[in-house]
Amino acid sequence: MEDTNRNSTSSAVISAIPSACELPEPDVQIVTSGGLRIPVHSSILAMVSPVLENIIERPLKHRSSERVIPILGVPCDAVSAFVGFLYTSRCSEEQMEKYGIHLLALSHVYSVPRLKQRCTRGVSQRLTVENVVDVLQLARLCDVPDLYLKCMKQIAAHFKSVEETEGWKFMQDHDPWLELEILKFIDETESRKNRTRRHREEQSLYLQLSEAMECLEHIFTEGCTTVGPYDMEPEKKTGPCNKYTTCHGVQMLIKHFALCKRRSNGGGCYRCKRMWQLLRLHSSICDQPDSCKVPLCRSYLEFFLGCFWPFKSFTCNKIYHLGFDHIQVVSWCFVYEVIRQDI
Repeated sequence: MEDTNRNSTSSAVISAIPSACELPEPDVQIVTSGGLRIPVHSSILAMVSPVLENIIERPLKHRSSERVIPILGVPCDAVSAFVGFLYTSRCSEEQMEKYGIHLLALSHVYSVPRLKQRCTRGVSQRLTVENVVDVLQLARLCDVPDLYLKCMKQIAAHFKSVEETEGWKFMQDHDPWLELEILKFIDETESRKNRTRRHREEQSLYLQLSEAMECLEHIFTEGCTTVGPYDMEPEKKTGPCNKYTTCHGVQMLIKHFALCKRRSNGGGCYRCKRMWQLLRLHSSICDQPDSCKVPLCRSYLEFFLGCFWPFKSFTCNKIYHLGFDHIQVVSWCFVYEVIRQDI
């Protein structure tokens, strides 16, 4: 009874193939672990798989021996789906759902690139916390870098849940090198995220400072809302300035700076110190100090040149000890080099 079922199953594999009746009689049989024998055509197998071609072309030990190709270690239905793909280049979603991992292994062993691509897409779409470690190991063995990287990212994203799975515990006992590789990948991912976040914060700071410098020139040259240069009356607009996002904040800082009783050069309250820093930074990057209307622009530049010009061997590291910010130091050193080259 069991042999009858196997024969009917093998016949169903061939009969399901379109135009199978137009092909000659099968001359090779594929044998599975469950004893299923699938009759196939050697010409079809040799055309699709170079590995199967080499197996078929091997000389027989005995003249009377039948031509048999064993495909073991996977379910019989997975082998049937594999043979069906060799004939039709198609694989159903149901087959991919049930035997995607097995088909990926078969496609790698027997060098069937189209099936390997199809399985890579199908398996990657069906990754779960429970199977991601097993798929990772298979992707490494089958040389599928895209699937391997996706598994690594999923493990890194759900590491706490993956740690509780049986696949992770089995890997810890039998493949500690892979565990070390996963932990290293997670550490590098976190470090890369931190570097990206710091870079974005720095870029945001530089953009804000750049806009603040443009806003200073805008306020002290054109005037805005209720703040402007001493020799002209600014337009008293009812609404906030929409030219710069920081304009209103800089105006409030200027008003406080003008009225604060604790204001002094390099001292005063927290907001006064911020205003001094903005003025110093502007003077360090201003390329028209003679005509610039921003207060203390030329005074700061003369102070800077008077302090640092005699020390031509001064470095940025030495200037840090004087209490200036990193941006000020870089800007001043740049201005110093430009002026020295002009002279």
